[in-house]
Amino acid sequence: MRSAKTSPFGRFLNILGPGLVTGAADDDPSGIATYSQTGAQFGYGQLWIAFFTLPLMTAIQEACARIGLVTGKGIVAVVKEQYGRSIAYGVVFLVLVANTINLGADIGAMAAAAELIIPANFAIWTLLFTAVILLLEVFTSYRLYASILKWLALTLLSYVITVIIVPQPWATILRATFVPHIEFNFAFLFIITGVIGTTISPYMFFWEANEEVEEERARHLLVRGGRPNVNRRDIRNMRIDNFTGMFSSNIVTWCIIVTTATVLYGNGVRDIATSADAAKALEPLVRSFPNAGYIAKVIFSVGVIGLGLLAVPVLSGSASYAVAEAVNWQASLSYKLKRAHGFYGVITIATLLGLSINFVGIDPIKALIVTAVINGVVAVPLILLIARIAANPEIMGEFRSGWLSNAFVWVTFLFMGAAAIGMFATYF
Repeated sequence: MRSAKTSPFGRFLNILGPGLVTGAADDDPSGIATYSQTGAQFGYGQLWIAFFTLPLMTAIQEACARIGLVTGKGIVAVVKEQYGRSIAYGVVFLVLVANTINLGADIGAMAAAAELIIPANFAIWTLLFTAVILLLEVFTSYRLYASILKWLALTLLSYVITVIIVPQPWATILRATFVPHIEFNFAFLFIITGVIGTTISPYMFFWEANEEVEEERARHLLVRGGRPNVNRRDIRNMRIDNFTGMFSSNIVTWCIIVTTATVLYGNGVRDIATSADAAKALEPLVRSFPNAGYIAKVIFSVGVIGLGLLAVPVLSGSASYAVAEAVNWQASLSYKLKRAHGFYGVITIATLLGLSINFVGIDPIKALIVTAVINGVVAVPLILLIARIAANPEIMGEFRSGWLSNAFVWVTFLFMGAAAIGMFATYF
């Protein structure tokens, strides 16, 4: 998928792949809900997180992508080789728990968003979205599916446009972007852990590493029993793709927080209880149109549904990669169903388990925020393993982490660990 093209822009577009898709999937319904809640609840108080997490997010995702690219294996396969089955199974357990809860919350959010446009039974919408996602993921080729995922990322532009057209207190916003503000209370640290957790999420680690392997498989770079034929140009292209995805993701994060802080917090809305509440943030985008409220709901719903269609397969796919690597199953989205029964079986079971979460009476918006917090806690031990693998010369050879990459990955570990510990400390 990353072949040469004549024009520089064409070559740039052709480089984009796993990094762009991973970055777009990061702003999933859970991300939209969590960023919206922090904007509504704390105004611009947590806006600095979008700027602060960009180098951390870029570093950890680059390390994951580099592991996949250099070894030709997913993270769980490398963990199993280096640290044994027990550690690998522990990693798989963490990923399964976090991803299943996350994809269940995302499916519920998609159904709640669809109800804003076409009132119908919530259960019908959840079943419909689940069926569509499974059919696409199991029966669509990887190349076609990857191209679909790239275009779905465009649904995030509505927040960017809203920031541009709404009058903003730019001096306040710029100060909030670059000057950290911290409150040592449970409410603040709970949401900030969720913001970090939905920005730097475990499923992204495994997905991007495995999709680099998928890219190598598509380019016939994988050699049975050997390492991929990777050169510095491949590493450079991966880093361009990764940074593009992470930068785009954090720009959208910043825009969502600014939009909800200005429109919701600025008008006295301090809590987002429903999808309709969150959709109000986009009303200034269409204020001059008749039925502006309904149009805003449509735009919000299309964004949530589009990003959900992108994120749920990423969540179930990354969980399935992890399980397949732990038990030595055939694992690839490019394989047909008959060649990878176990791989697609885990995708199906994880998606159906996630679906079932929506029938136990959990509020979809609150579930999304709690999911983000769970991701923020689960990511901490996983980052520890990734940091050690990416810097190990026996595993990575000449492409092991340099001092700057290593420093940012360890800062990510310490920062997320401190946020989780602070949250639990203030709760108890």
